[in-house]
Parts: sequence; C-alpha cells; structure tokens
Amino acid sequence: MTDAPTDDVIADIDEHTITDAVVASFAATPDARLREVLGALVRGLHTAIREVEPTIGEWEHAIDFLTRTGQTCDDVRQEFVLLSDVLGVSSLVENINHRKVGGATEATVLGPFHMTASPPRRNGDSIDEVGGHQPCVVTGRVLSVSGEPVPGASVDVWQADENGFYDVQQPDVQPAGNGRGLFTTDEEGRFWFRTTVPAHYPIPTDGPVGELLTATARPPFRPAHVHFIAEAPGFVPVTTHVFVDGSPYLDADAVFAVKRSLIRDFAPVDDAEQAARFGTANPFRLAVIDLVVEPAGTPSP
Repeated sequence: MTDAPTDDVIADIDEHTITDAVVASFAATPDARLREVLGALVRGLHTAIREVEPTIGEWEHAIDFLTRTGQTCDDVRQEFVLLSDVLGVSSLVENINHRKVGGATEATVLGPFHMTASPPRRNGDSIDEVGGHQPCVVTGRVLSVSGEPVPGASVDVWQADENGFYDVQQPDVQPAGNGRGLFTTDEEGRFWFRTTVPAHYPIPTDGPVGELLTATARPPFRPAHVHFIAEAPGFVPVTTHVFVDGSPYLDADAVFAVKRSLIRDFAPVDDAEQAARFGTANPFRLAVIDLVVEPAGTPSP
C-alpha cells in the first residue's frame, strides 16, 4: 500500500502560488532565451489576470477571439499581425529593435500587406498599373548618416491605391504587383518612380480585430502613406513609411506608426516642362524623400 504524499512533496497550487510554479516548470529549458521569454510572458499574463479577475465566460470569450483571429489568417491576410499592430505591439517591437543613431530615418511597422514580392523596376517606372487620377512622382536618395550617397541600395516600395486598397485585397480589380516596386539606387544614391497619390484607408474590419475596434470605439483608419524598405551591404536596413502631409488620421493612426519626421509634403506642381521630364501628366504631385541608413555595427543609443 502506497503512503499518502506528504506536504513537503506536493505543494498546494492556488492563485498565490501558481505563477511561481509555472515559471519554475521552465527551469530545465535548455535554451536560456526561451526560458527567459516564457518566464516573463507568464508573469506578465498572470499579473493582468489578477488585475482584471475575468469570469470563466470572459476567459472563454478571449480564447474564442484568439481562435477566430488565427482562423482568419490566410495567404494574403495576417490577422495576428493586424492584432499586434492595433495593440501597439508591432510599433513597440520595431522601436526597441531600431533605436536609431542621430540622423537615421526612423523605422515603423512592416504592416500586414507586405505579403508578396515587389516586382523589380527601373528608376522612372510607374508602379501605378491601373491609372490613378492624381499622378505623383516620388524621388529621393539613400544616404549614409554621414551624408554620403549609397549606390546600389535596394528600395522596396508598396502602397495602397487612390481608393485605399492594396493589390492583394482586390485581386479581381488590381493586377498583382500594382502599387509595388523594387528599385536600385544609381551611382549618386538616387531613386525615383511614378505613382498615384495613395489614400487614407481603414484596416480590415470584417474580422476579430474589427470587432475589437468597434467594441472600443476606435477608428480603424490609417493616414495616407507609402511603405519603404531600404537596404544595402554594410548598412542596417530600415523599414519605414512616408506619410502624406495633410492626410486625415495623422493624429489617430490605428497602428501607431506616425512620426513627425516621416511626414512629407506631396506638393502640387503645375509645370508642363517638368511633367514631361518625369514622363507624367500635368499637373502632378511631387514628393522628395531621403532614406538615411546607418552603418552596420553602429552602437545603439
């Protein structure tokens, strides 16, 4: 007959002891970083649970919300990225991992629509394949923080159209690759392309994240912007946006990505000769953008 367990063998698990017990259960985890992450996650989650004291029904609702978030993901939609965005987690992670040295372009979130490779294009090409009503020219340079041009840098660009939709959202309306382009800077670090002025737009609201925004009376809109990733050998890549000055929702971006340094004037230009040089219709809008990258190995501030 087996003796009953003694008190010093089996510890009581209650609301006061369970956190330490769960953290201790990871003590033998071989990967030290995984052990650290799991411990911090458990402590933070348990602290939140103790603070709000959810009912069983509320916790079941939370589990259902996360389940449906995963079920909403597919090849062209990432609802968990969207959830991370609207909770400010994506922006927080981006800022922690890109503490820029002075003068470098500030980083922002990747966003949920970098779901397909941008087609390689030549400088001066148009990324607008559907004929928007507000022609626009974007021109700029990739520079080192020292001010030197960075030739041969890749500049990945993607944006919504003038109605606020990305190509992957409207496969029956927009050709694949519309609003996207992969450019290479010339010997002076320059790049330029033709496009249409993007519109502000709502993030997708037909899934669980939309329910969350509705329940919290938060607007789902993002201000008008163009996405960029600039990278070159020997430099730290930068993922960023450039926002259209004067766009609605610059002060209420649903994913917390707006920074003052990233707002640019998309200036009206009425000059037939200049339009002809750019190969665009007149009048048009002109945005001048420099993307400043820091050398790899630069100490983080």
